[in-house]
Amino acid sequence: MRADLEIIQEWIPANSRVLDLGCGDGELLAWLQENRNVTGYGLEIDPDNIAACIDKGVNVIEQNLDFGLGNFASNSFDVVVMTQALQVVHYPDKILQEMLRVGRTCIITFPNFGHWRCRWYLAHKGRMPVSDFLPYTWYNTPNIHFCTFADFEALCRDMHMAVLDRLAVDRLHRHNLGSRIWPNLLGEIGIYRVTAAQNR
Repeated sequence: MRADLEIIQEWIPANSRVLDLGCGDGELLAWLQENRNVTGYGLEIDPDNIAACIDKGVNVIEQNLDFGLGNFASNSFDVVVMTQALQVVHYPDKILQEMLRVGRTCIITFPNFGHWRCRWYLAHKGRMPVSDFLPYTWYNTPNIHFCTFADFEALCRDMHMAVLDRLAVDRLHRHNLGSRIWPNLLGEIGIYRVTAAQNR
């Protein structure tokens, strides 16, 4: 299983109902079904990924996240997961609000544009960062909302969301003392578990 999914699965209880937004090939849900007796759905728009989900026996719905989650009732899931998709949706605040409406807790991962390499690239080259981890140029990137950990946590406060867990990891999903002390500077990827403040 992918390294980020290995971390995420530890935050998902057995026998829970899970909604995985932008579920890719269904790897996480397939593992959870087999090992944690989890039920739920994946949402995906890529036809090849949808076919891969079906091959794995994962319940998948073809759905664009920008259209919201109106087809799901409030509080219908224990956990809602969205990995590496927050920065590509048109209205991140609205999808977070919808995630908290349909699920008790949410797990979100996204790249940190406040990482020191991004800062260095901008300061020294005066251009949008391009790297192995963020290989796109400004005009063809799927990342339309650049965000730092500090930005995300400010949004959580504004939306009355409580951060239950946070990991700042590198591109190989390792975390260390430096990323714990200075997460917004040294963390390349954020892995957050949040809930509505009243659920805490």
